[in-house]
Amino acid sequence: MANAANKDSFGRTLFIVVGLCLICSVLVSAAAVILKPTQEQNKLLDKQKYILEAANLINTREGKVSKEKILELYNQRVEAKVVNLASGDFVADIDGNTFEMDKAARDLSVSFKPKNDIASVKRVANNAVIYLVRNEQDQLNTVILPIKGYGLWSTMYAFLAVKPDFNTIENLVYYDFTGSGETPGLGGEVQNPKWIAKWKNKKLYDAQGNLAIKVTKNPVIASSEHGVDALSGATLTSNGVQHSIDFWLGNEGFARFIDKARDGGLN
Repeated sequence: MANAANKDSFGRTLFIVVGLCLICSVLVSAAAVILKPTQEQNKLLDKQKYILEAANLINTREGKVSKEKILELYNQRVEAKVVNLASGDFVADIDGNTFEMDKAARDLSVSFKPKNDIASVKRVANNAVIYLVRNEQDQLNTVILPIKGYGLWSTMYAFLAVKPDFNTIENLVYYDFTGSGETPGLGGEVQNPKWIAKWKNKKLYDAQGNLAIKVTKNPVIASSEHGVDALSGATLTSNGVQHSIDFWLGNEGFARFIDKARDGGLN
């Protein structure tokens, strides 16, 4: 009798445990589904915030910027457009505000493996998003190019903002580290305002049209119009920044788009 009672008690306990696990899994799944739209909206808002910061339209370091202000400025001043990297032409039938480059890069049918993967991006989507930022007079003021590349411990995502001449740098804003994250005080220094300020008005190309911007420890080069001081004590992260720019402004990145834009392709 005792053994039967023990078995019966164990069965009820197991039933209760399994039932609770099922209920919890259902609740967690339901919460994930319900919260997903809000999470996606917050993710998009966060990206829009950094785009505005790259365009020097807001400065989050001076205080929190409201959701309403971000949406107002973005909708008034920023136009997201999709570019085909192989041709350099705009893709009219894809919405730049909803197109996800990383998601497309994982789809083998609409992406490619770069031949010269110096930035360790693995795969690249055939199409990419660029952001055209206009001033209050509706004149093109800034073009923002999304770039990414591997740093010390992780993939670092940034917005490279350039003037319409596609040579003068306006800003370089790193906004996301996917992976374990760059070491605070070392690789994380790419978000240091003092280092970011060093990029202002630097030139990407030399007089012959060759990509010339260098992240370097050489003080002579760093003080030139084509040089930026490397991060102190963060050589691998500095190299990652250099490789990201070299890749995304190269032939497997935005080079064809930039060439066409310089020839009046944005008009």
